[in-house]
Amino acid sequence: LVGLLFPTSGTAKILGRPLGDLEARRKTGFLPENFRYQDWLTGEELLSFHASLYGLSAQDKKRRIPAVLEQVGLSGKERQRVGTYSKGMQQRIGLACALLPDPELVFLDEPTSALDPLGRREVRQIILDLRRRGKTVFLNSHLLSEVEMICDQVAIIHKGRIISTGVLEEMLSGAVEVEVQVEAQTPQMLSEFSELSRKMTVDGSRIRLSLNDRKDVGSLAGIVVRNGGRLFSLKAVQGSLEDLFIDLIQEGGGNHHAGHNPTNL
Repeated sequence: LVGLLFPTSGTAKILGRPLGDLEARRKTGFLPENFRYQDWLTGEELLSFHASLYGLSAQDKKRRIPAVLEQVGLSGKERQRVGTYSKGMQQRIGLACALLPDPELVFLDEPTSALDPLGRREVRQIILDLRRRGKTVFLNSHLLSEVEMICDQVAIIHKGRIISTGVLEEMLSGAVEVEVQVEAQTPQMLSEFSELSRKMTVDGSRIRLSLNDRKDVGSLAGIVVRNGGRLFSLKAVQGSLEDLFIDLIQEGGGNHHAGHNPTNL
């Protein structure tokens, strides 16, 4: 999509234009997973070099370099050598390079994978700020908790196929997750719970169920009472993207929640 590899088949468009279109590429920023930099350069020199690669004029350089430094929280650090930056700062200077042309679309490949919790939060805030500014961020990540905090729409890829895609909130709302707290569990009780669920996890007195049908919630209390148990609580639990991902993989990579058949990549 960013023009670094030739497609083996198929077609795609970026910002409504064919791949390789110069106008679209001028409006696109990209941060690779393993951002390489010349560690003897200062942050300002690195940005100036990348601005030249983007074809920015001297006037645009003068305007955009301070702007992106401010945007990624590195104002005042531009005269330090990049090799002295922390990992979080190095990732942020990489983001600054990607933002130099003030792109409408930004591709980010695993932008937080090598960072500590503080660095992840700093980069996450920059991405959320881009979203607030009306930019489109195409985020590739295996850190599903990060994806949940950042993304509006999600596509899940398994073995080169898109196996599920949609609005994140809608994808997660489709799962019926319930936690039941029960005293005096019996094998028969657990067996009946299992018949109603795709997945069941038992942790002491707490039982978490991924129900096959929302209507089965009303049957759970009856199962407990019928089998001599004492029900302390029954509550809905918000499923996570990680739960959905694991369910899809274990189901064999079907098109759960997708609006079409799985798509080969």
